[in-house]
Amino acid sequence: MTTLNQQYEEKVRPCIDLIDSLRSLGVEKDLALPAIAVIGDQSSGKSSVLEALSGVALPRGSGIVTRCPLELKMKRKNGGEGWYGKISYKDHEENIENPSDVEKKIREAQDEMAGIGVGISADLISLEIASPDVPDLTLIDLPGITRVAVKGQPEDIEHQIKRLIKKFITKQETISLVVVPCTMDIATTEALRMAQEVDPDGERTLGILTKPDLVDKGTEQTVIDIVHNEVIHLKKGYMIVRCRGQQEITNEVSLAEAIEREKAFFNDHAHFHTLYNEGQATVPKLAEKLTIELVEHIERSLPRLEEQIEEKLAQTQAELERYGTGPPTDPAERLIFLIDKVSAFTQDAIGLATGEELKCGDKLNVFSTLRREFGKWSIHLDLSGNNCECLISIWLLAWCRAVHQLEYMFVCCSQHKD
Repeated sequence: MTTLNQQYEEKVRPCIDLIDSLRSLGVEKDLALPAIAVIGDQSSGKSSVLEALSGVALPRGSGIVTRCPLELKMKRKNGGEGWYGKISYKDHEENIENPSDVEKKIREAQDEMAGIGVGISADLISLEIASPDVPDLTLIDLPGITRVAVKGQPEDIEHQIKRLIKKFITKQETISLVVVPCTMDIATTEALRMAQEVDPDGERTLGILTKPDLVDKGTEQTVIDIVHNEVIHLKKGYMIVRCRGQQEITNEVSLAEAIEREKAFFNDHAHFHTLYNEGQATVPKLAEKLTIELVEHIERSLPRLEEQIEEKLAQTQAELERYGTGPPTDPAERLIFLIDKVSAFTQDAIGLATGEELKCGDKLNVFSTLRREFGKWSIHLDLSGNNCECLISIWLLAWCRAVHQLEYMFVCCSQHKD
């Protein structure tokens, strides 16, 4: 093992494994974990980038193809080990034997989570891939931004998608990976605009330009200026990649061959070869940068994450102490324990209804609260004079009588019980 590989195994993999394990335990429901969220407009090339990174085909097509957040966990294996895949969602977990089955399994998962059709869901699908050909990286793919609802979609589908995206990228622990085609005006890209709203200084946003082979002649310098961070500045900067186009997919060009074609494209391009020489082009360079960014982000986030865990543990411990000791192991003692708990609950309910202050909690008793509110209503009615409907006064009086009758009933019940 080389010194570089040893450093990688000692530093990079443990960081990513730690966050992945916390996420798999469901910790993210209570704590924000470091992550890279991939966002982009529809047809931005987002799926192509993820395919190139993971080495497997993901759902493609017109309209919304990513209908649930997809957690893509990639783990690099030793050269002698084979490919491994696993998909998890809800209570379902399934190993995937063949890389060619990944797209089908994701579609099945989306149908289960979001229903058959074109709807979306905020529930997470987790796809784990282990292979000698993938980077050590975890990404969260989000639905592409759409503006017009197609047949079968709710009219507010655009707002649903944006709410889902904001749920992820608003967190300070999330790096936004914004995918933008070179053929679009970057200043008008909705995905970048959303990232800027939650990260105005570009501290945790990284841009990826796609489809450089479709750039009009004469506009190449504009693309170079963007990648050089001279148009819209992002602290993490930009990368540019060329992935498989639809024609190459139709011609069954493999992902491995596409990587070679990408390298040749940038290396031989009259303008973009400078970006290649500077290490800002190709999917392998992107994978390397993303891994470094994620690990550094995790290391910066760990102190705050530790504080959050300690705070949550303290809250949970305090709540557990309120419930006292747990049930005994002996069956006979368990029955007595249950009777005591039911009796205590009954006493608290009667005490709350009769106006007693309970020792647990910070809420006032029912009747003191009601009396205070009724007093406010009475003052309001007096000030309203003849303009107030008599019906309101009658209704209020009936409520007051009902409350006092209820109080009397609970008092009687309590005396009878004694």
